[in-house]
Amino acid sequence: MKKHRLKLFFIISLLFGFLALGLAGKFSSTIAADRFLSPTIKEALYWIGLGESKIQCQLCPRRCVLTPNQKGFCRGRKNIDGKLYTLNYAQPVALHVDPIEKKPLAHVYPGTKSFSIATAGCNLRCKFCQNWEISQLDPESVKVEPVPPKKIVDMTKETGSKTIAFTYTEPIIFYEYMLDIAKIAKAEGIKCVIHSAGFVNEKPLREIAKYLTAANIDLKGFSDKYYASMCRGNVNTVLNTLKILKEEGVWLEITNLLIPGANDSDEDIAKLCEWIKENLGPETPIHFARFFPLYKLTNLSPTPLATLLRAKKIAEREGMKHIYIGNVPQQIGENTICPNCSKTIIKRIGYNVIENLLENGKCSFCGHKIPGIWN
Repeated sequence: MKKHRLKLFFIISLLFGFLALGLAGKFSSTIAADRFLSPTIKEALYWIGLGESKIQCQLCPRRCVLTPNQKGFCRGRKNIDGKLYTLNYAQPVALHVDPIEKKPLAHVYPGTKSFSIATAGCNLRCKFCQNWEISQLDPESVKVEPVPPKKIVDMTKETGSKTIAFTYTEPIIFYEYMLDIAKIAKAEGIKCVIHSAGFVNEKPLREIAKYLTAANIDLKGFSDKYYASMCRGNVNTVLNTLKILKEEGVWLEITNLLIPGANDSDEDIAKLCEWIKENLGPETPIHFARFFPLYKLTNLSPTPLATLLRAKKIAEREGMKHIYIGNVPQQIGENTICPNCSKTIIKRIGYNVIENLLENGKCSFCGHKIPGIWN
């Protein structure tokens, strides 16, 4: 009888042990589920499951295939238990009120303020990155107070900003955050603009384009060789992005950062301008920006002013109508000039509009229509 009692006690103890392990497992799962409720960790859009907990991100052309706990190339998306999560939702590393001219956008609400936002991360690796301190950060290493989308819209109103700008780093990396902000902003009558490298797939691009008024896209060079060696990307994706944004009715401006000895030859500049003219139109504004030696290219010198002026002349020769020069202290190439009568119709010093002589989107001197978003 004693042996039977001991055996029964052993079986009951074993059962309780298994039950305790089961409860512990459920408790652990609950903890994990609670962790996902963090406002900075949100299930991502645009991904597919590949089986055995593997997933593939569909947001950008890298289409990263991720095993559990693995992050994408951008560092901002992670496979957690077989699902893709964004790690930077509602976690801005930069919140500023800027002149819209700083985006740069020269033909969009001149002289107005733009509430500007960025999170950590980027899906390119540009050696010349001017904002590398935040674009190359891992979002999981950032500890900031969460700012939900509605709060961004409220702050935009409080600061008297006319637009919200997704900028500084690469907005595609905080796609879900950007989309939620843009939807609320549109419902409340606030316009959104973006400054992006344009390295994104067509489907998510068309979705966000519904909520964008304007975009400045970095066309960093005009060859795959340049993009591969300098950015770890490709030019055709960016060109396709430009075409799609044009189709979707988003106002476009282009920035081309000229790096000495890399993308500043007459041939490179002419080809870039020719493509823009043929595919986007000759009145698409181009901003030739001065390079400063930062990040991994500190061995180079800043872009000479002569190079920027040469680029402007080449663009004019190729038939482009609105050409700007950026990142220079001199007041050169900042003004908007009527291509018909050559009069200055928007005068700027730095990012400040000193005089605006547009009348209903037309030159007040000759009546020529100037394309842009003015009212």
